[in-house]
Amino acid sequence: MTPEEFKEARRKLGLTQSELGAVLDTAPQTIRKWEMPDARSTARSVNPVAARAMRWFLSGFRPPEWPQGR
Repeated sequence: MTPEEFKEARRKLGLTQSELGAVLDTAPQTIRKWEMPDARSTARSVNPVAARAMRWFLSGFRPPEWPQGR
């Protein structure tokens, strides 16, 4: 999953970076870095486990940590 695909998936799910961070037990700053274009000096590759989880979320899976009303 590219940074752009990850960001688009988060937006489709209607989550902020903070909300997604809480669901994935990851700091919002890490989410922000995953969503940066690869050319940026502080960018990080999207974690493969997080990318897999995003695909599950897009298919309808909602863990207990999911924000209410989303």
